Amino acid sequence: MKEAKIFFGSKEVGKAEVSQRKSPYNGEVVSTAPVCSEEDAKKALHIAKEAAVFAKKSTLAQRCAWLLDVAKKLQENKEDLAKTITDEVGKPITFSRIEVERCIETITLSAETMRTMHGETINTDAMPSGKKTLSFFRREPAGVVVAITPFNFPLNLVAHKLGPALVAGNAVVLKPTPEAPLTAYKFAKLFIESDYAVPDALSVVYGDAEVGNALITSDIPRVISFTGSVPVGNIITKNAGIKKIGLELGGNAATFIEKSADLAYAATKCAMGAFVNSGQVCISLQRIYVQEDIYDEFAELMAKATKKLKVGSPYDEETFMGPLIDDESCERAMAWVDAAIKEGAIPLLVPRLEGRTFYPCVMANVRDDMAIICEEVFAPIVSLVKVADFDDAVERMNDSPYGLQFSVFTNDLMLTNRAIEELDAGGIVINDMPTLRFDIQPYGGVKLSGVGREGPRFAIEEMTEIKSIVIC
Repeated sequence: MKEAKIFFGSKEVGKAEVSQRKSPYNGEVVSTAPVCSEEDAKKALHIAKEAAVFAKKSTLAQRCAWLLDVAKKLQENKEDLAKTITDEVGKPITFSRIEVERCIETITLSAETMRTMHGETINTDAMPSGKKTLSFFRREPAGVVVAITPFNFPLNLVAHKLGPALVAGNAVVLKPTPEAPLTAYKFAKLFIESDYAVPDALSVVYGDAEVGNALITSDIPRVISFTGSVPVGNIITKNAGIKKIGLELGGNAATFIEKSADLAYAATKCAMGAFVNSGQVCISLQRIYVQEDIYDEFAELMAKATKKLKVGSPYDEETFMGPLIDDESCERAMAWVDAAIKEGAIPLLVPRLEGRTFYPCVMANVRDDMAIICEEVFAPIVSLVKVADFDDAVERMNDSPYGLQFSVFTNDLMLTNRAIEELDAGGIVINDMPTLRFDIQPYGGVKLSGVGREGPRFAIEEMTEIKSIVIC
């Protein structure tokens, strides 16, 4: 099955006009999807609006059973879904399997978290102006959630929206990335065909700006949950109107290597963090600030660690890095590298592009004013910058419009405390790559990196409303 279809609630619909998705690895057609219109988006929203009434009335037991049933079916269909991810976005098959496992955990966590989420009683007689009452608050579903997801984790990032939204009692309209329609379709089908499904609570439409604009500007949704680029995040913020908006946007992840760190360990972790998923991760390590005393030693270790990474066919189980998503990404990455070299940067590995496979690139002698370090590259490129000490590093790391995740490699406890206090990002990692993310944790950024937090518990909070009750 290579044909994705629309879900208008629980009804599966095809269209005569379809778009083709070609493998970024070999160019073969791997899936097709209906070409949706503004009218399709509006139809899905109206179905969701009606379904939200019944979703709110459904029991928590049903909704938890629904998600756990989907998690079970995911496990049973793990290999098929992993191959679909690899087909559509070129992710190495080993990492596609990991993504399916993470998706299972995300869905399971959403169900388990919702079972124990609750309001609390309020002491209304705590101040002289108050009096004794029975006062409490509870969480209620927001209503209709619009979920818009990217290509780099086409299954698990959908799960981070569908799981919390549906288990909280909302209805959802999903617009998945155009690069992986079949992955989203197969995942949604597990929800819709479950014996525990809330009827019509999930709809799926496909498309780009026209469909997206219809979804975000409508008065029907109460929550917009978007993962993607800063420019699109800006458009959503300006056009969505009065709604709850969650934005997980770009990053420019950085780390500091301090002289007390285990340099070999740090180099191995940094190579993984910079080049996993071909650098196409919002928290891909892009900037490495190295204390000048150890700069040369670390640069050599980083180059050696990078050379060990296997680049090749995403269907080879030993492959660490496959292709970039499209030709435009390859051209942009090579342009950044060429510009940096002209400005004085030194590639520790020869820049190499074969088809859409951009080999990992470690750039040394990079300055803060080079484009390769100022913007999010979203490609397998990492830059080394020499700094005097942590004071120097923290100023440079924070001097960015982004603030998603940073890390520090050190064995100095005082420096660890300073890093936690002084680094301006949504997440701080000590002695590992800033690309580290656990699906149970709160995840999101500051500044242009976004608004709100994901992770089942935190997403449920974003996708519910607090109702306050006073009984006198």
